Amino acid sequence: MNELERFADVTTFIFDVDGVLTNSQLIVLEDGNLLRQMNVRDGYAIKRALEVGYQVCVITGGKSQGVVSRLQGLGVVDIYYGVQDKVEAYREFMELYELNDENVLFMGDDVPDYEVMRLVGFPACPRDACPEILSISKYVSNRDGGAGAVRDVIERTLRLHGKWLPSDPDEVLPTSV
Repeated sequence: MNELERFADVTTFIFDVDGVLTNSQLIVLEDGNLLRQMNVRDGYAIKRALEVGYQVCVITGGKSQGVVSRLQGLGVVDIYYGVQDKVEAYREFMELYELNDENVLFMGDDVPDYEVMRLVGFPACPRDACPEILSISKYVSNRDGGAGAVRDVIERTLRLHGKWLPSDPDEVLPTSV
């Protein structure tokens, strides 16, 4: 099986935020607010996946309204934030859409993602994930968290299914991310 074929059954992407959509670093402001940095190419990939019919969900323990606003701006509807139990949020999402575990790619990077990653068909992680997550991942991106790891898994999946580039000459690709 070639590397791309491993993505054949993926219909749903679920991502953690800190360490996956961001680079694991926080800037702590004097007022206590936290700033995170996200990759615009990851944003493009998320938007493209949604436009061509994939499910995209985010499950995070973080509580950043800025992150929620960014994801909503990309079209993500299913955002579970401030989550204490990621498995419970995962099961709620799966039941809501009647999805199958084997069709889910979950990308996490640290111990809080471990249990939910053991439930999905395709656990994946950025290359800078912790050892426990690296050990259970079926795919390790060649990109770090916050530096294109999300784009990597989405692009591979969409390319495999011929959905990365427009098939219709009149189709307009997303421009605002």
